[in-house]
Amino acid sequence: MTNENKPLSTVNKLLVTSSPHLHESLTTARVMWDVNLALVPALIMALYNFREKGAIVILMSVLGAVVAEFLIQKFLLRQPTTISDGSAILTGILLAFCVPAALPSWVAFIGGFVAIALGKQVYGGLGQNVFNPAHVARAMLLASWPVYMTTWLKPFGVAATADAMTCATPLGVLKETARNPELVSKLAESGTSIVAHTMQQLQISFNDLFLGLNFSGSLGETSKLALIIGGIYLLIRGHITWQGPTAMIATVFGGAYIFGGSMEYALFHLLSGGLIIGAIFMITDMVTSPMTGKGQLIFGFGCGAITLLIRMKGGYPEGVCYSILIMNAIVPLIDKFTVPERFGMVKTIEEVKA
Repeated sequence: MTNENKPLSTVNKLLVTSSPHLHESLTTARVMWDVNLALVPALIMALYNFREKGAIVILMSVLGAVVAEFLIQKFLLRQPTTISDGSAILTGILLAFCVPAALPSWVAFIGGFVAIALGKQVYGGLGQNVFNPAHVARAMLLASWPVYMTTWLKPFGVAATADAMTCATPLGVLKETARNPELVSKLAESGTSIVAHTMQQLQISFNDLFLGLNFSGSLGETSKLALIIGGIYLLIRGHITWQGPTAMIATVFGGAYIFGGSMEYALFHLLSGGLIIGAIFMITDMVTSPMTGKGQLIFGFGCGAITLLIRMKGGYPEGVCYSILIMNAIVPLIDKFTVPERFGMVKTIEEVKA
């Protein structure tokens, strides 16, 4: 029976469009709020360690991000605001997790504002940005207020006097130790490694580093257990893949073992600083990471290699932020060389010979 013989109402109900013919209920808001939910364990540990000071930094960072999103979309771009999708809140939380609890509230607010304004909206909004917004803001804050960004509060439970409320981070102590040849020589003569010396100075153990107890650092980077719980949730939900995080973590761990010469040194780099939060929550950003599994492996390897290079040879104790920003810049190139062949394409004789 041809279409000409069918009733007109039946013909009009048949709509043939180009592939794909798949419907997915997943929305941007659902993904963003899922990631926010995955950060709750780390949020709880941040509040436990740094109490009201940590809470203020997180709230002001989120407020700055939300205000920037609202003002720019409402009055500059004159388009509907998208605050309800949770992306601005997520950016604010991630930025807060990358800064110290001692950061003044007004600096945290500026950071959140900059993360959205210069890290996201300047490129056209969600899905258009080239660099991770939270790390754009962190880099700006570190360049503008380096003293504020390197003042670390002692966490709750660590004894502190009225005039000694701050302390160094594990990576900071390790860096300062490695920079002192005389001290390194004395430690070698006594059979003490620089890692053991660092942990003795801070009176911490590897268990403390894993759980996030008794040492200072950025708000969200202390508890590796809390971050891993959030990462497992995102993997189960299908919002992130294993390639990028695995490549970054394995590169730092393997490189530290090779160049540091001991498992102790490798474990220290694995459990210190922002490696885990960067690997799980930063390099897995759908917008600023490669599209293919092979590309994500390359991306993760590059982030890990640059992180370790900065930690061991650079001027800063930590290199996660800058490694991710540098690798963000070459994501288009990675995508270009890792894009899969179109289905049904046949190589020419010249391509096969090449």
